[in-house]
Amino acid sequence: MWSFSAHSHGASLLILFITTSLLGVAFGGEGFCSAPSVIDWDADSKPLYFKVTNPTLSPSHLQDLPGFTRSVYKRDHALITPESQVFSPLPDWTNTLGAYLITPALGSHFVMYLAQMQEKSKSGLPPYNVERFLFVVQGAVKLTNSTGISEKLTVDSFAYLPPNFDHFLKCDSSATIVVFERRYASLENHLTEQIIGSTDKQPLLETPGEVFKLRKLLPMSMPYDFNVHIMDFEPGEFLNVKEVHYNQHGLLLLEGQGIYRLGDSWYPIQAGDAIWMAPFVPQWYAALGKTRSRYLLYKDMNRNPLHHK
Repeated sequence: MWSFSAHSHGASLLILFITTSLLGVAFGGEGFCSAPSVIDWDADSKPLYFKVTNPTLSPSHLQDLPGFTRSVYKRDHALITPESQVFSPLPDWTNTLGAYLITPALGSHFVMYLAQMQEKSKSGLPPYNVERFLFVVQGAVKLTNSTGISEKLTVDSFAYLPPNFDHFLKCDSSATIVVFERRYASLENHLTEQIIGSTDKQPLLETPGEVFKLRKLLPMSMPYDFNVHIMDFEPGEFLNVKEVHYNQHGLLLLEGQGIYRLGDSWYPIQAGDAIWMAPFVPQWYAALGKTRSRYLLYKDMNRNPLHHK
């Protein structure tokens, strides 16, 4: 009869063998199924976050796999992959198509969507008392507030707009932005302010016990009821903490590929995939492939869980 330690060692080797075999299939070549790229770009000329808007496995590559999708919807999490994203005219925006990736219909208290702005497009305002955060993944937009002050936002730029803050976005050619919106959980004597920035200007923060690189795009002060993180993992790096917490998450993988554990399921993911995580769902990530993984992560914060939504 094996001892417990020997049995555990054998089981670990078996799991490692199975995982390696599965990943060899899932991540063959440049991406899933080794599908060719839609556009033949030189590797050094591809713009930042190229695969968010040009995923390796796109609808044109699925013509021989009718009915196939990697998207999954469960009670406490969802994986929304590019081949199943549905774009339609975005309400109150002009010349803009939107794909809602996370909404309260899932169980979230926030909305996450992609907005594809076309030539001569203009944004609308969010509903009353709703705050907005946007991050540019392709192209450029001009953000103008009620005083007439304008800022150009390019790839890797972001903006936070407080609730009931008059503003609009304009695009002269094309741009893709990811947008988070939620009804502001106000606190007495606390107000938020407009913020404009870019990822490369945000300081790297300490992550005790972890190896990933972390940047927070919003202040951690009490007025702000959520934050958005940029998290970087080199190939082979993973989360040490197997998280289970009361916070919700909305995630967009900007670069790379890896494995995400959600509940009892394990999902191969790649740039362009979006994930919703409900409160208390077990979650864990490992970066795989040959390049850095980077993801954009929404997280609610600074409010007692009993605070009204």
